[in-house]
Amino acid sequence: MNEYKFEDIKIGMEEQFQVSITDKMVQSFREITGDINPLHNDLEYVKSKGYNQKVIYGMLTSSFLSTLAGVYIPGKYSLIHSVEILFKKPVFISSSPLTIKGKVTEINDVFKCFTMNVEILNNKNEKVLRGKMKVGVINE
Repeated sequence: MNEYKFEDIKIGMEEQFQVSITDKMVQSFREITGDINPLHNDLEYVKSKGYNQKVIYGMLTSSFLSTLAGVYIPGKYSLIHSVEILFKKPVFISSSPLTIKGKVTEINDVFKCFTMNVEILNNKNEKVLRGKMKVGVINE
């Protein structure tokens, strides 16, 4: 886990990591959220909608943005203020591993926060999510 303090954050700073979505993760997400939408759970339904595989929950995919801020930039002193996301393509188990990327684009000295452009790419290097996060840095 990184421990960047506010003064360590610079425009252009980047971090990325990879994660593989598993069936167990999907099952746990369903149990936690209660989202039983057939697009994520019923292969016959999914096939009737033109997909060959169940679609991974978009919010499961986007949840790794929390890891981006909470572990990578800034890490330990992270406090997420807001997240704006756009889902560009569906994600499937076969899309793994996903690459989660963030790049600092703005810094607000008054509120000790920064804006980061974020994106998630599938294993074909296709963008499946893009967005912005505003993240505060709470020094110890």
